[in-house]
Amino acid sequence: MLHCLKNGSCFREHLIPRQTAMSEVATGSPVDEECLLDMDACYETFDKDGDGKLNLEEFRLICKALFRNDKGYIYPLDEDKARHIFQVFDKNGDGFVDKEEFVFCWNHWIKVIVRPVSAFLIVDVQNDFISGTLNISKCNAQQDGSEVVEPINRLLESVPFDCVFYSLDWHPPDHVSFIDNVHMRELHPSSPVSADKAQAYDTVIFAGPPLMKQRLWPRHCVQDTWGAELHQDLKVVDTAIKVYKGTNPEVDSYSVFWDNKKLTETSLSAQLRLRGATDIYICGIAYDVCVGATIADALSIGYRAVLVEDASRGVDVTDMERTKSTILNNHGLIVNSDNVLAMVEGRDRRPELGYKLAMELKSAMEEQE
Repeated sequence: MLHCLKNGSCFREHLIPRQTAMSEVATGSPVDEECLLDMDACYETFDKDGDGKLNLEEFRLICKALFRNDKGYIYPLDEDKARHIFQVFDKNGDGFVDKEEFVFCWNHWIKVIVRPVSAFLIVDVQNDFISGTLNISKCNAQQDGSEVVEPINRLLESVPFDCVFYSLDWHPPDHVSFIDNVHMRELHPSSPVSADKAQAYDTVIFAGPPLMKQRLWPRHCVQDTWGAELHQDLKVVDTAIKVYKGTNPEVDSYSVFWDNKKLTETSLSAQLRLRGATDIYICGIAYDVCVGATIADALSIGYRAVLVEDASRGVDVTDMERTKSTILNNHGLIVNSDNVLAMVEGRDRRPELGYKLAMELKSAMEEQE
């Protein structure tokens, strides 16, 4: 991801007259938006004492201008996180962000926050998960997978995403995850259940090398079958890219980025890099399986990742709560579809995503040292 932070090609340039009425900075007036889009005006506006550098309190004013919604609400940013972000840009550790340090801050942090490049990833909204062989309404959480279609369609029609992706489970008939294929491969003696007694949703351990723990599922999303097709009511954007996963019969693939062993990468990462994506909005089926694995990988790679909760449905209530915790603990975000438009347009800017970006920049700089 960070390649797109190191060049300016994926951001719009704005040349705006300098309006630096400092009394307006903390009040939410339009000058905040304008000065955030012009580097020199931004620096001069928040250098309150005019000493040619920004101290922590002046930097916190930038955070107040950044982290707010279009209704003027300022999102709180705790002291520790504000200090952590400040320290990322105070490269020489002198307690100030000077003009040279601010150039980096503005190009790689402020501009991304104000003008993100947003991808929409719709995960596995396929017939088998909605009304077919792996209908999730029959699972523990008893959620209706068809309910994701309306909010997803509404987002596709109303939000100007920079790119759209659909993922599809695309399994060969002899796939390792199918319960009716459990006799095709040797189980390790440590497997908690034998092949003869295994049932759908049990977990077994296949003999290696290496050993492989595998949850067993009903046969689903077999290549070129009705069950593998996207739901007929789901809007499919002409310019969107489809990403197929789970095509290797010997390994399952929950995440849209990699198979479960992380042996093989899908085309998603390359396509996101090509488009300079900074933010990924993720939704679909199942919340706690493929959606959860995908957003966990997106966060680990370094993307600012957002789960669209009302456009996702899951299998197990406990696992869904675990997925939420994973997202929040890794500086991801969980929102409803009504919040997405303002976020994509840069009018609703969340501190969780700003903090995530700052920590990724810190890691990248440490790797370069």
